[in-house]
Amino acid sequence: MRFLAIERDVPGVHDDQYYPHLRAEAERAWELYQSGVVRELYFRADREAAVLVMECGSSGEAEAFLATLPLVHEGLIRFDVIPLRPYPGFQRLFAGSGMSR
Repeated sequence: MRFLAIERDVPGVHDDQYYPHLRAEAERAWELYQSGVVRELYFRADREAAVLVMECGSSGEAEAFLATLPLVHEGLIRFDVIPLRPYPGFQRLFAGSGMSR
C-alpha cells in the first residue's frame, strides 16, 4: 500500500539542532530508498519540509520506518502519514464503451 508522509515541524526545534544529524539522515533515507520502502523523496518548494511516497503494508509499518530516520528518532521532526489508494475515476471514461479492458 502507498503512503504519503509529510514532514511537520516540532515546536522549539532550532535549525542548528539538525546539522549534526543530516549526513546520517541522508544515509538512512538512501537505505530506505534502495530497499523500496521509500519510492519517491522530495522537499516542498514552498518551505523546508520533506515529502516521501512510501510502499508499506500498513500505516504502522510506515511510521516504524520513519522512526528509523535520525531526525525523527531525535525528536527533531515528525511526519503525518496519509494512506493512498488508486484513483478509480478513469473507469468512467470506458463505462458502456464495450471495451473489455
